[in-house]
Amino acid sequence: MKTPATFVTSVDLPESIRQKVIELLNQQLADTFDLYGQTKQAHWNVKGPHFMQLHLLFDNLAEEVFGFIDTIAERATALGGLAMGTVRMAGEGSRLPELPLKEVDGIAMVNELTERYADLAASTREAIKTAAEWGDADTADLFTSQSRVLDKALWFLQAHLQS
Repeated sequence: MKTPATFVTSVDLPESIRQKVIELLNQQLADTFDLYGQTKQAHWNVKGPHFMQLHLLFDNLAEEVFGFIDTIAERATALGGLAMGTVRMAGEGSRLPELPLKEVDGIAMVNELTERYADLAASTREAIKTAAEWGDADTADLFTSQSRVLDKALWFLQAHLQS
């Protein structure tokens, strides 16, 4: 996701690196914001015999993801960038597939969210490697902490699909 020029900052990363990291952060911001919205969509619309359990699970998962949004956006601005964080920007920039509107069955929704959480977890691990290769340990650390939470969310979701 291409972002506008960087602003003056005293962060000691070269501007060329900062610009690339800001773009990486904004891509993850779009995907994360989209995952938050899709998880809330599932929370509001889930149906079936496990309604209450899944309704609460989806809400808890969405709350955890929501916390990432601010952290990612603030890291982009700390590096002198512009956080590209509106809902429309997220929708345009997200790489996640859209949650099917017709799907309301609890287990089917768990399957759909599992796919999206796995996608974000994988791109987050890639972002960790990329930020580290570019010499930005702080951004790599930010993504590492998020990766652990995403893996835990995947465990919670997948536990509903296993017997």
